[in-house]
Amino acid sequence: MPIFISSEDEFFEAAKRAVECRVKRIEKKGIAKVKARTKRYLYTYVVALDKLDGLLNKLKNICTVKEL
Repeated sequence: MPIFISSEDEFFEAAKRAVECRVKRIEKKGIAKVKARTKRYLYTYVVALDKLDGLLNKLKNICTVKEL
């Protein structure tokens, strides 16, 4: 089961343990889902599209990012 995270800091802690991070943009709703796949769980964080670029810049230093 995926675990929904509502805080950006908690998501970065989960991303440190992640094997890979995935980004799915949903243009119609104006959001993006950023997912961190760890060995055991899939963590999901929802962010607005205008804040996504800043988040991805920080995330690229932590884990490998894959766009879906």
